[in-house]
Amino acid sequence: MHASPSATLWWARRDLRLADNPALLAAVEEGAGVVPLFVLDPVLLRSAGRGRRAWLVAALHALDADLRAGGGPGLSVVEGRPADVLPRVAAQVGATTVHVSADFAPYGRRRDAAVGAALAATAVELRATGSPYGVAPGTLRTQSGRPFQVFTPFHRAWADRGVHGPAPAVDPAQVAWLEAAGRVTPEEPEPALAAVAGERHAQAAWRAWLDRDAHGPADYKALHNVPGVDATTHLSPPLRWGHLHPRTVLADLAGRPSEGAAALARQVVWRDFYADVLFHRPDAVTHPIKREFVDLAVDDPVPGSLAAHRLAAWEQGRTGYPLVDAGMRQMIAEGWMHNRLRLVTGSFLVKDLHLPWWHGADVYMRHLRDGDVAQNQLNWQWVAGCGNDPAMYVRIFNPVTQSEKFDPDGRYIRRYVPELAGVPLAHLHTPWTNPDGLPRGYPHPIVDHATERRESLDRYAAFTGRG
Repeated sequence: MHASPSATLWWARRDLRLADNPALLAAVEEGAGVVPLFVLDPVLLRSAGRGRRAWLVAALHALDADLRAGGGPGLSVVEGRPADVLPRVAAQVGATTVHVSADFAPYGRRRDAAVGAALAATAVELRATGSPYGVAPGTLRTQSGRPFQVFTPFHRAWADRGVHGPAPAVDPAQVAWLEAAGRVTPEEPEPALAAVAGERHAQAAWRAWLDRDAHGPADYKALHNVPGVDATTHLSPPLRWGHLHPRTVLADLAGRPSEGAAALARQVVWRDFYADVLFHRPDAVTHPIKREFVDLAVDDPVPGSLAAHRLAAWEQGRTGYPLVDAGMRQMIAEGWMHNRLRLVTGSFLVKDLHLPWWHGADVYMRHLRDGDVAQNQLNWQWVAGCGNDPAMYVRIFNPVTQSEKFDPDGRYIRRYVPELAGVPLAHLHTPWTNPDGLPRGYPHPIVDHATERRESLDRYAAFTGRG
């Protein structure tokens, strides 16, 4: 005689969607009823910047609406420590299993271990199915059994292994949804974010981009580095919050083969690579992958110092270098920054201002809606030259030549630095050379790039002996 199925919990974290969600599917297939639960973890809330908190609020409202569309009570949002909340809710509804998508970030792994132990003490199982990645961190190894250190061989192994196809979608109308006691109502979302956050918008925006005749997949390889043209997918927030899974993205791209589709798929692999690196090196959140870089001389932005003044000018988009300032202002205004500008602004902070990379990483995480610890910290290490990439620290972006190459008509600069709207194109990238002088309110360059480039190379040589 078989026991009747009990209720289950679906603990949503970075998988705020109903389609292509193996953890949710497993909860639905196992349980007589399912509690869709999101836990407002005080640890994560304290560390979340303005951009991520605002997007999270909008995303929770969107998921709640999608669940209610099936006639259920919606998403149960409960405040508290997950190790306290999950056993309590499981006991309330008589659940014997909590289903999750695996978390591989350093804090997530520690949190899940604590939750698993707390649940096990009450005879409830924490069961992980799937992950936020095409290939889960820790899966791929070199032939010698070691973690990959370089992207290109990781990419080859990733391609050889392949990625599963998307999982079936869950129809909310076909599920017996339950609710948790003690649920709270999140604050109202910002109207602008309510219109773009969530699974339905992410799917619609992604399909629309795929169907573009111009500035879509066919043009991605040629134009994704040009910030003045809207040719990127804007997928980073949906992927970070799980409105779309990379399996879905990769399956759609495979159905439309082109150089652009291959280039975009490669970006998805980079995302998997950095998650894998952080899985094996959780200390990389705050420490350089290349240990020797702890000896690189940097300027400490202690309060009141010149370094602190320069850090503030950089964050505010007031360095006097138009492309750098445009990128930082886009991030402040939109909670997102074009990828090329993330590289340019990052290089300027580390190589022109000689400031520690982790200060830049902290600024990004305060402002970005797509802030992801693996992608953020390890891309910053790439820029700083202390990460996995074999390229030397001597890779230094020139903010003027980058501006002339990637924003040749000044469209991007004029959009985000309105003080320069009237500067002739001949002087837009170097407004301090304009015979009419700098526009009112726009600063002179806070440093001279040629001088600081030499200083960066000297500092590198001082701790490597490669002068």
